[in-house]
Amino acid sequence: MPRLLQLDTFNSDSGNLTVFEKLIPGTIKRVFYIYGAADIKRGGHRHHKSWNALICIHGSCHIYNNDGEQEEDFILDDPKSCLILEPKDWHIMDSFSEDCILLVLSNEYYDRGDYIDEPYILQSQQVSL
Repeated sequence: MPRLLQLDTFNSDSGNLTVFEKLIPGTIKRVFYIYGAADIKRGGHRHHKSWNALICIHGSCHIYNNDGEQEEDFILDDPKSCLILEPKDWHIMDSFSEDCILLVLSNEYYDRGDYIDEPYILQSQQVSL
C-alpha cells in the first residue's frame, strides 16, 4: 500500500532544507527524474523487488496506484511530500505540469526483469463466466 509522507524540512532566512533518509528498505541504488512529460503517461507497471520514493521537487503531477486490493489517486505538488511505492504497487504517473520535475529514488538498480506490466484486475472489475 502506498504511503504519502511529509519530509523533514527546516526553514531559515538562508532558505529551506528538506531531508529524505530511511524512506525505503535497503540502500538507495538508483536516482532519476522525469521532466518535460506534460502530455505523457509514465509508469504502467509494478515490480518484483523495487521500492520507490517519488518527490515532485517542482510543479505537480498525478499518481494513480492499484495494489491489487484498492485504487488510490495522489497529487504530488509539494517538495516536502514523498510518495512511497512498494513493489506490489502498480502505478501510472500523468497530468505533469509543464514545469514538473519528479524525482524518483529506488532501492534497486534498473533491471527490466523486475518490471511487471500487467495491471491488477480488482474484484469489482471481474466478470463471472
